[in-house]
Order: sequence, then C-alpha cells, then structure tokens
Amino acid sequence: MAPRSLRAVARHLSRTECEQIAKRVLEFSKADECRVSINSGVRANTRFAVNQISTAGDNYNNSVSIRSVFGKKVANVTINRLDEASLRLAVENSERIARLAPDDPELMPELGPQTYDEPIVWNDATASLEPELRAEAVRAITERSRAAGLVSTGYLEAQAQAFAIANSAGLFAYQRSTGVAFTTTVRTPDGTGSGWAGASDNDFTRIKPVELAERAIEKARRSINPAAVEPGRYTVVLEPTAAANLVQLIGGALNARNADEGRSFFSKAGGGNKIGEKVVDERVTLVSDPLDPRVPANTAGGDGTPARRVTWIQNGVVRDLAYDRFWAQRMGRQPSGTAGTLRMDGGDSSLEDMIASTERGLLVTRFWYIRPVDPRTILFTGLTRDGTFLIENGRVTRPVKNLRYNESPIFMLNNLQAMGRPERVSASESGGPGQAIMIPAMKIRDFTFTSTSDAI
Repeated sequence: MAPRSLRAVARHLSRTECEQIAKRVLEFSKADECRVSINSGVRANTRFAVNQISTAGDNYNNSVSIRSVFGKKVANVTINRLDEASLRLAVENSERIARLAPDDPELMPELGPQTYDEPIVWNDATASLEPELRAEAVRAITERSRAAGLVSTGYLEAQAQAFAIANSAGLFAYQRSTGVAFTTTVRTPDGTGSGWAGASDNDFTRIKPVELAERAIEKARRSINPAAVEPGRYTVVLEPTAAANLVQLIGGALNARNADEGRSFFSKAGGGNKIGEKVVDERVTLVSDPLDPRVPANTAGGDGTPARRVTWIQNGVVRDLAYDRFWAQRMGRQPSGTAGTLRMDGGDSSLEDMIASTERGLLVTRFWYIRPVDPRTILFTGLTRDGTFLIENGRVTRPVKNLRYNESPIFMLNNLQAMGRPERVSASESGGPGQAIMIPAMKIRDFTFTSTSDAI
C-alpha cells in the first residue's frame, strides 16, 4: 500500500507548492486587495452495468482563482495553468475587469491571519484508492448479483483534494480532504424488481461492498411484481437514506439573510427570523461540526473564515442560522458559514421496532428526482425508488409501485413518531460523495403521497 499512498500524495499540490503559487500571485498584484484560492486534486471513478465494469477514470485538476479589489470594485479570474506567465496574465486580467466593475456596496475587507483547528477529514486509504482496488470493490457486488441471477449497476467515486487560500492581508490556510461514495442498483431480469444500497464516508475502509451487495440483492428479490396502492397520507418508515434525502434540505434553507428579508421558512411573521422558536419535534437536534469524526469537514471556509461547530436546531428550537460575514456584521452576529456537514440526533428504536409498531404504512428505501416546490415551507416533490413496501399489522407484506410525494422536512419532523440510531449515508442523487450527513431511520405519520408511478 505504501507505493500507492506515495502516488496519491503526488496527485494534489503540497502546502509548499500552494504557498509558492500564492506568493507569486500576490507579488504580481497591484490591487488594493488580492485573494488567491487554489484547488487541487483527483476525482477517481468506476462505473459498472450488467454485472461488469463499463468505464473507469481518474481526473486530475488544479485551479487558481484570483480576486482583485479596487475600492468597492471586485473581479475574479480562474485559470488551471500554473506557470509564471499564466499567473501574471490572470492577475492582470482580474485587475482590468475589476476596474470596469460596478461598486459592490456589500464588499467586506479581506481577513487577516486566522487560527484554524486541525482538520480530520483526510484519509490515506481513500486517497490511495487505485483502479485495482476500486475494481475489487465492484467485483464484490457484480459476482454476487450474477450468482443470484440478478443484474447490478453502480458507481464508485473517490476524491482527494487540497485547498489553499491566501490574501494580501497576510492570511494563509492549507487543508486536505477525502471523500468516497459507493452505490449500486440491483434488478431482476424481468425488470419488475429493483433494490438499492449505498454508503459514503471519508474513509474507504468503512465502506463494506459485500454488505451493500447483500442489501441491494435482498431488496431486488423482495420488490418483484409490485402492486399499486392508492396515494394519500401514510405512516412511513424511512430508512436512513430516505430520511437524509429530505432532512438535508433543511441545511440548504438556513440562510439568515433570506430569513430576515422574509424569503424563507425561517422568516418570522411581522419581520425578523425564527431563532428561539420551536419549529419541529423536541427530539430533533441538527448540528454541523467540522471536527465530528463521523462527518468531518475542512475547518477553513472559502473566504478564509474559520469553520466552527454550529447547532442549528436544538430540541426542536432554532438556535442559529447561516450568516456570511456581511450579514453577520449587519445583524450583530458571529459568522457561521453554511451547513457543510449535518448530523441529527436519533433515538433507540430499530427499523424492525418501527415496522412492528405500524398497523398500516409504507417502508421507503430512498427518494430521487427531488425538486423544490415552495421555499417558504421547504416543500419538495419527488419519487420513491428501488424498494418501497407495504406494512400491514406490523409486517412487511408486499412490494408496492413507486409513489410521488409532496412533503416538507419541517412537516415531516413535526409528525415524528420514532427514530433509530444515526447512520452516515449516501444521500446525493448524483452518486458522488456529496454532503457528509448522519441521519437516523424514522417513523413518520401523515406523510403525503399525491400519485403513483409505474416506473421501477
């Protein structure tokens, strides 16, 4: 493994290399203020279909973004060439464009030197994930699917990235991160049964391909020849991925300015926001913490602001919203950045307990094609997929055809009946690592389904 690790290290720019690039850019700059943002790394992926690998590739890229400021005028230029002549030209172009730009009345001065917690988001096993190791992980699914007489498809993506930021006020930060996601869909040859399983982590060794294969195969077998059920309001048991598909939407709605200006669910009637108000069940606590070992993140934000632990909702009550530097200064708050990761506290109910306590309802594996309907209520629509089952008298009795829902995670978390233990899941529709998120399985009453879908 050591040679692979050494090869992986060479895939992204080192701290020293980033310092040298930033120094050159800042020396070229004639602007009042200048910021350099450097992104470097690899995105490696393997796709498979019909029980065999179809494509595989590693994409390497370096980019440098240069931000020049004259007074209140600002412009950015991004390049992916690192030679001195290209860097100099990019600086000159950013300065030329900045002088032509209109004033930005909300422009904030560059931050000076900052202190950052040491991030814990890098993992050597993920950075060392060569094509042979990816193929081995895929084979664990394709061979089991083939042996079961089923057809598997899927996607494995690993990322190893370096990020650096420097500015003319003396700030410099350099951080590395890794992420991996592995998802598979297994179907029956007649096309009537479909099962899905997926996992995401920063550490590839915590991804268990055999377990993913077994889960997807079982779902595919159980979902053969689904029957239609009438749309309406159902008690649902959401597996962790399905719950995360919806709960993560709250993270995207936490913008403080939108709330203060009356444009979001977190806007308070009559003005202001809902900080201090109870909005969901008191068992719900949502936290972003870059140093959470199960859902870590970089500790430096894109503008150099140190990332910190933020409790968004505690015991059902809104405790904080996402303040950028400008809006934080305007409102007398501390900048909090965005919900880069998300963790929700859980309970002690098992999935089996939730099913056993349900007289009639639906068990949902995951949602997809999730699209916004109303930002003021965080209302979204989408479809169930790859394993939806009817629950009757405490037992899963038969597969059902997919259904379209119209639901808000806020409504959902006000109808909470039970929760399991939090699990890190793959909740990205794209199949990539996406946002690091840990969510429990949930039992929800009165979940709204509006129509059926014949699609598998």
